[in-house]
Amino acid sequence: QVQLVESGGGTVQPGDSLRISCVASGLTGSGVSMTWFRQAPGKEREFVAASWRTTGRTYFADSVKGRFAISRDNRKNTLDLQMTSLKPEDTAIYYCAASSTLILSSLRNGAAYAYWGQGTQVTVSS
Repeated sequence: QVQLVESGGGTVQPGDSLRISCVASGLTGSGVSMTWFRQAPGKEREFVAASWRTTGRTYFADSVKGRFAISRDNRKNTLDLQMTSLKPEDTAIYYCAASSTLILSSLRNGAAYAYWGQGTQVTVSS
């Protein structure tokens, strides 16, 4: 049974940093793609960041580029998102998604992922 569990969310002030993590079970190995998405209230889910499974190259949404970093540990089956200089518009539920069949051209497409975590809330507010 595949399970993705996110943790580390919380409420922070603008300009603060926060690290969220995802642990995968039941779907392991370097052939698995893991990606971060987020969904703000009243908005559609959007791609945030990914580290491509074969090259380790990282991809970011324009809105978080330069502020967020992503790291993956294939041995521990974890995917971390380090968020800095947080803004109120970063407020959302952050979801970890995984796929064993993802192709690079579908990286930013949530519909291409078969497995999702329950999400972790990140709130940026003064």
